[in-house]
Amino acid sequence: MESSEIARLIALESTHWWYRERRAILRRELRGLGRPGRALDVGAAGGGNTRVLAEAGWDATAADHCPEAVETARRRGLKAVLADARSLPFEPGSVDLVTAFDVLEHIPEDDVVAAEIARVLAPGGYALIAVPCDMSLWSPHDDAVGHVRRYARESLTHVVEQAGLTVDRVWSWNVLLRPLVARHRRRSTGTGSDLRRTPFLVNAGLSAVVRAERYLPVRSFKGVTLFMRARLTASVPLSRA
Repeated sequence: MESSEIARLIALESTHWWYRERRAILRRELRGLGRPGRALDVGAAGGGNTRVLAEAGWDATAADHCPEAVETARRRGLKAVLADARSLPFEPGSVDLVTAFDVLEHIPEDDVVAAEIARVLAPGGYALIAVPCDMSLWSPHDDAVGHVRRYARESLTHVVEQAGLTVDRVWSWNVLLRPLVARHRRRSTGTGSDLRRTPFLVNAGLSAVVRAERYLPVRSFKGVTLFMRARLTASVPLSRA
Protein backbone atom coordinates (compact mmCIF):
# COMPACT_ATOMS: atom_id res chain seq x y z
CA MET A 1 0.00 0.00 0.00
CA GLU A 2 1.27 3.46 -0.87
CA SER A 3 2.22 5.85 1.92
CA SER A 4 -0.67 8.15 1.00
CA GLU A 5 -3.20 5.33 1.46
CA ILE A 6 -1.62 4.33 4.77
CA ALA A 7 -1.87 7.95 5.94
CA ARG A 8 -5.54 7.97 4.96
CA LEU A 9 -6.11 4.71 6.84
CA ILE A 10 -4.45 6.10 9.97
CA ALA A 11 -6.65 9.19 9.82
CA LEU A 12 -9.81 7.11 9.57
CA GLU A 13 -9.20 4.07 11.75
CA SER A 14 -10.32 5.50 15.08
CA THR A 15 -13.86 6.34 13.91
CA HIS A 16 -14.60 4.49 10.67
CA TRP A 17 -17.15 1.70 11.03
CA TRP A 18 -14.99 -0.86 9.18
CA TYR A 19 -11.95 -0.52 11.42
CA ARG A 20 -13.90 -0.17 14.65
CA GLU A 21 -15.74 -3.45 14.13
CA ARG A 22 -12.56 -5.24 13.06
CA ARG A 23 -10.98 -4.19 16.34
CA ALA A 24 -14.03 -5.57 18.14
CA ILE A 25 -13.55 -8.88 16.33
CA LEU A 26 -9.91 -8.92 17.40
CA ARG A 27 -10.87 -8.30 21.04
CA ARG A 28 -13.31 -11.20 20.98
CA GLU A 29 -10.75 -13.54 19.44
CA LEU A 30 -8.13 -12.61 22.02
CA ARG A 31 -10.43 -13.71 24.82
CA GLY A 32 -10.26 -17.26 23.50
CA LEU A 33 -6.47 -17.48 23.35
CA GLY A 34 -5.76 -17.73 27.04
CA ARG A 35 -2.99 -15.97 28.92
CA PRO A 36 -1.34 -13.15 26.92
CA GLY A 37 2.24 -13.50 25.79
CA ARG A 38 4.33 -11.83 23.10
CA ALA A 39 2.46 -10.60 20.01
CA LEU A 40 3.53 -9.29 16.62
CA ASP A 41 1.14 -7.17 14.52
CA VAL A 42 2.31 -7.47 10.91
CA GLY A 43 1.25 -4.70 8.53
CA ALA A 44 0.21 -2.65 11.54
CA ALA A 45 -0.04 0.76 9.83
CA GLY A 46 -0.43 3.24 12.71
CA GLY A 47 -0.95 0.53 15.29
CA GLY A 48 -4.73 0.50 15.79
CA ASN A 49 -4.78 -3.27 16.23
CA THR A 50 -1.48 -3.24 18.09
CA ARG A 51 -3.09 -1.02 20.70
CA VAL A 52 -5.91 -3.55 21.11
CA LEU A 53 -3.30 -6.25 21.75
CA ALA A 54 -1.49 -4.10 24.31
CA GLU A 55 -4.73 -3.19 26.10
CA ALA A 56 -5.53 -6.91 26.36
CA GLY A 57 -2.23 -7.50 28.15
CA TRP A 58 -0.07 -8.71 25.27
CA ASP A 59 3.54 -7.61 24.89
CA ALA A 60 2.81 -6.27 21.42
CA THR A 61 5.04 -4.96 18.64
CA ALA A 62 3.81 -3.25 15.48
CA ALA A 63 5.66 -4.07 12.25
CA ASP A 64 5.19 -2.20 8.97
CA HIS A 65 7.18 -1.49 5.83
CA CYS A 66 6.20 2.20 5.83
CA PRO A 67 8.45 4.52 7.90
CA GLU A 68 5.59 6.99 8.46
CA ALA A 69 3.38 4.22 9.85
CA VAL A 70 6.10 3.05 12.21
CA GLU A 71 6.68 6.59 13.43
CA THR A 72 2.95 7.06 14.02
CA ALA A 73 2.78 3.88 16.09
CA ARG A 74 5.75 5.02 18.16
CA ARG A 75 4.17 8.42 18.78
CA ARG A 76 1.17 6.52 20.13
CA GLY A 77 3.44 4.90 22.69
CA LEU A 78 3.66 1.52 20.95
CA LYS A 79 6.68 -0.62 20.23
CA ALA A 80 7.16 -0.57 16.46
CA VAL A 81 9.73 -1.80 13.94
CA LEU A 82 10.29 -1.19 10.24
CA ALA A 83 9.96 -4.59 8.58
CA ASP A 84 9.17 -6.43 5.37
CA ALA A 85 6.57 -9.13 6.00
CA ARG A 86 8.62 -11.47 3.82
CA SER A 87 11.59 -11.21 6.16
CA LEU A 88 10.52 -10.45 9.71
CA PRO A 89 13.30 -9.31 12.07
CA PHE A 90 12.34 -11.78 14.80
CA GLU A 91 13.92 -15.01 15.97
CA PRO A 92 12.26 -18.35 15.18
CA GLY A 93 9.69 -19.33 17.78
CA SER A 94 9.86 -15.95 19.52
CA VAL A 95 6.20 -14.83 19.54
CA ASP A 96 2.99 -16.40 20.78
CA LEU A 97 0.60 -14.58 18.47
CA VAL A 98 0.86 -13.01 15.02
CA THR A 99 -1.88 -10.79 13.65
CA ALA A 100 -1.87 -10.02 9.93
CA PHE A 101 -4.94 -8.03 8.91
CA ASP A 102 -5.00 -7.02 5.25
CA VAL A 103 -1.42 -8.08 4.55
CA LEU A 104 -1.28 -11.22 2.41
CA GLU A 105 -3.26 -9.73 -0.46
CA HIS A 106 -0.67 -6.98 -0.99
CA ILE A 107 2.32 -9.26 -1.55
CA PRO A 108 2.92 -11.47 -4.61
CA GLU A 109 4.83 -13.97 -2.47
CA ASP A 110 2.03 -14.61 0.01
CA ASP A 111 3.49 -18.07 0.61
CA VAL A 112 6.70 -16.46 1.87
CA VAL A 113 4.74 -14.23 4.25
CA ALA A 114 2.79 -17.21 5.60
CA ALA A 115 6.05 -19.11 6.07
CA GLU A 116 7.51 -16.17 8.00
CA ILE A 117 4.46 -16.09 10.26
CA ALA A 118 4.95 -19.79 10.97
CA ARG A 119 8.69 -19.32 11.51
CA VAL A 120 8.38 -16.66 14.21
CA LEU A 121 5.55 -18.41 16.07
CA ALA A 122 6.37 -20.39 19.18
CA PRO A 123 5.02 -23.96 19.34
CA GLY A 124 1.35 -23.70 20.17
CA GLY A 125 1.21 -20.08 19.01
CA TYR A 126 -1.65 -18.59 17.01
CA ALA A 127 -2.07 -16.52 13.87
CA LEU A 128 -5.10 -14.30 13.28
CA ILE A 129 -5.40 -13.37 9.61
CA ALA A 130 -7.83 -11.22 7.63
CA VAL A 131 -7.93 -10.83 3.85
CA PRO A 132 -10.37 -9.46 1.26
CA CYS A 133 -12.37 -12.22 -0.39
CA ASP A 134 -13.79 -13.06 -3.81
CA MET A 135 -12.22 -11.87 -7.05
CA SER A 136 -15.70 -11.02 -8.35
CA LEU A 137 -15.52 -7.97 -6.05
CA TRP A 138 -12.34 -6.70 -7.71
CA SER A 139 -12.58 -2.98 -8.48
CA PRO A 140 -10.47 0.20 -8.79
CA HIS A 141 -10.31 0.17 -4.97
CA ASP A 142 -8.15 -2.97 -5.09
CA ASP A 143 -5.79 -1.36 -7.59
CA ALA A 144 -5.58 1.84 -5.57
CA VAL A 145 -4.61 0.10 -2.31
CA GLY A 146 -2.14 -2.25 -3.99
CA HIS A 147 -3.96 -5.56 -3.83
CA VAL A 148 -2.49 -8.44 -5.81
CA ARG A 149 -5.44 -10.77 -5.26
CA ARG A 150 -8.61 -11.43 -3.32
CA TYR A 151 -9.03 -14.83 -1.67
CA ALA A 152 -11.43 -17.74 -1.59
CA ARG A 153 -11.59 -19.91 1.52
CA GLU A 154 -9.72 -22.64 -0.34
CA SER A 155 -6.87 -20.43 -1.55
CA LEU A 156 -6.35 -18.85 1.87
CA THR A 157 -6.42 -22.23 3.58
CA HIS A 158 -3.95 -23.63 1.07
CA VAL A 159 -1.30 -20.94 1.53
CA VAL A 160 -1.55 -21.10 5.33
CA GLU A 161 -1.43 -24.89 5.54
CA GLN A 162 1.49 -25.03 3.10
CA ALA A 163 3.39 -22.85 5.58
CA GLY A 164 2.94 -25.54 8.23
CA LEU A 165 0.09 -24.03 10.21
CA THR A 166 -3.09 -25.81 11.24
CA VAL A 167 -6.29 -23.94 10.41
CA ASP A 168 -8.77 -23.80 13.29
CA ARG A 169 -11.49 -21.67 11.71
CA VAL A 170 -12.27 -19.63 8.62
CA TRP A 171 -15.28 -17.33 8.56
CA SER A 172 -16.79 -14.53 6.53
CA TRP A 173 -17.32 -10.98 7.70
CA ASN A 174 -19.27 -8.07 6.28
CA VAL A 175 -21.82 -10.49 4.87
CA LEU A 176 -24.90 -8.31 5.32
CA LEU A 177 -23.34 -5.40 3.46
CA ARG A 178 -21.89 -7.51 0.64
CA PRO A 179 -24.74 -6.71 -1.83
CA LEU A 180 -24.21 -2.99 -1.24
CA VAL A 181 -20.44 -3.33 -1.61
CA ALA A 182 -20.79 -5.45 -4.77
CA ARG A 183 -23.14 -2.89 -6.32
CA HIS A 184 -20.78 -0.04 -5.47
CA ARG A 185 -17.77 -1.91 -6.85
CA ARG A 186 -19.55 -2.79 -10.12
CA ARG A 187 -20.43 0.87 -10.69
CA SER A 188 -17.06 2.23 -9.63
CA THR A 189 -15.18 3.94 -12.46
CA GLY A 190 -12.75 6.01 -10.41
CA THR A 191 -9.08 5.45 -9.72
CA GLY A 192 -9.01 5.98 -5.95
CA SER A 193 -9.68 3.75 -2.99
CA ASP A 194 -12.86 3.51 -0.94
CA LEU A 195 -10.99 4.78 2.12
CA ARG A 196 -12.80 7.99 3.00
CA ARG A 197 -14.61 9.62 5.85
CA THR A 198 -18.32 8.83 5.99
CA PRO A 199 -21.01 11.16 7.36
CA PHE A 200 -21.85 10.56 11.00
CA LEU A 201 -25.32 9.05 10.44
CA VAL A 202 -24.11 6.83 7.60
CA ASN A 203 -21.19 5.66 9.70
CA ALA A 204 -23.53 4.87 12.60
CA GLY A 205 -25.92 2.98 10.35
CA LEU A 206 -23.21 0.86 8.75
CA SER A 207 -21.75 0.16 12.19
CA ALA A 208 -25.12 -1.13 13.36
CA VAL A 209 -25.40 -3.46 10.38
CA VAL A 210 -21.97 -5.05 10.80
CA ARG A 211 -22.47 -5.34 14.56
CA ALA A 212 -25.60 -7.39 13.89
CA GLU A 213 -23.38 -10.10 12.39
CA ARG A 214 -22.12 -10.87 15.90
CA TYR A 215 -25.50 -12.44 16.64
CA LEU A 216 -26.60 -13.87 13.30
CA PRO A 217 -25.57 -17.24 11.73
CA VAL A 218 -24.05 -15.70 8.60
CA ARG A 219 -20.36 -16.55 8.88
CA SER A 220 -20.54 -19.40 6.36
CA PHE A 221 -21.97 -17.15 3.62
CA LYS A 222 -19.95 -14.99 1.25
CA GLY A 223 -18.85 -11.66 2.66
CA VAL A 224 -16.32 -8.99 1.80
CA THR A 225 -13.59 -10.23 4.16
CA LEU A 226 -12.32 -13.62 5.32
CA PHE A 227 -10.99 -14.12 8.83
CA MET A 228 -8.88 -17.07 9.87
CA ARG A 229 -7.48 -18.43 13.11
CA ALA A 230 -4.57 -20.82 12.66
CA ARG A 231 -1.95 -22.26 14.99
CA LEU A 232 1.46 -23.84 15.02
CA THR A 233 0.68 -27.34 16.25
CA ALA A 234 2.71 -28.45 19.24
CA SER A 235 2.67 -31.31 21.68
CA VAL A 236 2.55 -28.80 24.54
CA PRO A 237 0.00 -26.03 23.89
CA LEU A 238 0.12 -22.50 25.21
CA SER A 239 -0.95 -22.10 28.80
CA ARG A 240 -4.63 -21.36 29.24
CA ALA A 241 -6.07 -18.93 31.75
